[in-house]
Amino acid sequence: MATPFVPQAIGIRAPSPNWPGYLGEGYTLRSWLVTHDHKRIAILYMLAITAFFFVGGAAATMMRLELATPQADLVSAETYNKLFTIHGVVMVWFFLIPSIPSVLGNFLVPLMIGAKDMAFPRLNLASWYIYVLGGIFTVAALIAGGVDTGWTFYTPYSTRFSDSNVILVILGVFIVGFSSILTGLNIVVTTHKLRAPGLTWFRLPLFVWANYATSLILLLATPVLAMTLTLVGLERFFGIGIFDPALGGDPLLFQHLFWFYSHPAVYIMVLPAMGVASEIIPCFARRTVFGYHFMAYAIFGIASIGFLVWGHHMFVSGQSMYAGMVFSMLSFMVAIPSAIKVFNWTATLYKGSIYFSAPMLYALGFVGLFTIGGLTGLFLASLALDVHLTDTYFVIAHFHYIMVGGSVMMYLGALHFWWPKISGRMYPEILARIAALTIFFGFNLTFFPQYLLGWLGMPRRYHEYPPELQVLNLFSSAGAAVLAVGYLLPLFYLAWSLFWGKRAPANPWGATGLEWQTASPPPKHNFEQEPVVTQGPYAYDPVR
Repeated sequence: MATPFVPQAIGIRAPSPNWPGYLGEGYTLRSWLVTHDHKRIAILYMLAITAFFFVGGAAATMMRLELATPQADLVSAETYNKLFTIHGVVMVWFFLIPSIPSVLGNFLVPLMIGAKDMAFPRLNLASWYIYVLGGIFTVAALIAGGVDTGWTFYTPYSTRFSDSNVILVILGVFIVGFSSILTGLNIVVTTHKLRAPGLTWFRLPLFVWANYATSLILLLATPVLAMTLTLVGLERFFGIGIFDPALGGDPLLFQHLFWFYSHPAVYIMVLPAMGVASEIIPCFARRTVFGYHFMAYAIFGIASIGFLVWGHHMFVSGQSMYAGMVFSMLSFMVAIPSAIKVFNWTATLYKGSIYFSAPMLYALGFVGLFTIGGLTGLFLASLALDVHLTDTYFVIAHFHYIMVGGSVMMYLGALHFWWPKISGRMYPEILARIAALTIFFGFNLTFFPQYLLGWLGMPRRYHEYPPELQVLNLFSSAGAAVLAVGYLLPLFYLAWSLFWGKRAPANPWGATGLEWQTASPPPKHNFEQEPVVTQGPYAYDPVR
């Protein structure tokens, strides 16, 4: 590895080695439950979403065990419906959406902009309590017997025909939406009002740009989901004809409202992951980000166009052919800013002094998996191809290459990159590299066969299938087992590092962001004195 470059022009003194750090200021349960420190709140979020990740993962494990054989020999059709519903609900709303903004955005945005805390510390803590409250309703529905509508709650099944715990789950998702809104509001105001002197908009790290754009989506799109779920509840309770054709309603209206939120929600999940990749790649390539301004504009291009493509979920739902053509064109357009980002990450790597640390392995894995997921998304944006591929495993594979290969991969990459800053400890690097490679291999073994299954016509949401498709399903189930091992490994060695890991210096990677110019872990108010920024965010030595 090249000698790490330690920035000298940030304008702040070295941290005092005697600072206790936020982890040392009270270990009582009450001190955590009433804290206003953004770093502690981020850790509370981390603990909660980790628990939900394993709930959703357990449901996925049961599904893959059932699909290892063509016959229904493990669970019934009703139980299988409940498994994929709870898997989708938990993973989308209780892990993927809050994972990077609520955990890493909460922890890092104030540090990256030189602030003492979030703009609204009390609202920040309230957002975590609201998140937990929404989770309680969802877990209550699971304990009471589950829900069988799918995570999309399609009507009129969810409003009239399902006799499962629809209202409990809808209430949980409705409540957790307010947590997302408060987090988004806090990040937007913090970024606008609390930046350090000299930190202009085009000196912001791309991670901050990504979380800022994501927060705008949260603020604009989440209320639409809340209103939609309220209408579902009104129709289910009072028989008001909104979506049910038997009552004079329109089920396509539900899809328009639901996907107006849920397609931008894809970018809520993946834009922060892009921000993480934009921090890790220049650090371990020892190069300035190629085309910084284009990268920032591409983030807002994705966020903006992402609001205009929801109709590509309804190509075969009775939507006008002309509307379908418009949505198809817009869906191709959103690939342009995404391609800019992939190109610029690749150009940043070119002639770099690359060090294949664990965070870098996760970042490179993300770029590869996101590229595959993005390219296969163009298949689904094509009107003619979508007729064949809709509601097949091709859609499942595409979605997971973006969401799991993108968001989860970069969430883990971010945890490894900033773990020394969060915990003040180093983890075992060899084990971390093994975990990153295991996850990459297990992910591809799990989901690439599903592209082939979808192309062959296997529909999703079925627990039985023709025997000739068993081999590909066995590969997918075997890959899920490998993937589970890869996900469990970081849980063990990161927990181990808290007690026995080597103490981390302030800047173990030789990175250039403000967050690396304070102690590990940071003190309660982040900096000993207000930092003054005099250069851009990626001032690495040029490779000669």
